[in-house]
Amino acid sequence: MGEIESITEWCHEVIKSQAQAGGFYIDATMGKGNDTLMLCRLAGNAGRVLAFDIQEEALRITEERLKEQGMSHLAELILDGHEHMDRYAGAESADVICFNFGYLPGGDHDIATSAATSAEAIKKGLKILKSGGMMNLCIYSGGDTGFEEKERILEFLRKLPAREYTVIVNEYYNRENHPPMPVFVFKH
Repeated sequence: MGEIESITEWCHEVIKSQAQAGGFYIDATMGKGNDTLMLCRLAGNAGRVLAFDIQEEALRITEERLKEQGMSHLAELILDGHEHMDRYAGAESADVICFNFGYLPGGDHDIATSAATSAEAIKKGLKILKSGGMMNLCIYSGGDTGFEEKERILEFLRKLPAREYTVIVNEYYNRENHPPMPVFVFKH
């Protein structure tokens, strides 16, 4: 099992342990559809999933993946930036919101999330998140994406009021080459 897969699977286990089945979930950065598929399984026929990406390739890959699993009817795939998710979801409506910051694995490294739009998307996502809901952020840094986005996100999260949110930042302690950093935000 590779490093990224283990982080993804671990995040999925945390989400499934905290979220109720049949809810409303958002995959803010669908990429290759890993989170979208997991959220569809969690949603089932009673729930709802929205998934966002700015790349048509991501939508195509995710749509194919969902069709193969017989779950394409469970998600609405949206070709739009995650910073616009408030156009599609109302305040206090989502149970879980997932983010992966960086670029599409195996995709164009020139197309990646950015510090400005990511901070805006998180801010809007927190308004959309229900009380008792959770947000998962997997932050990839170093290499092509640099560290500006990671630092901006962490600084934003550091300033969230503790009475309203619990922020848990996790990191590999014994790995080199800037491994992904999973973060969980719980809204009170």
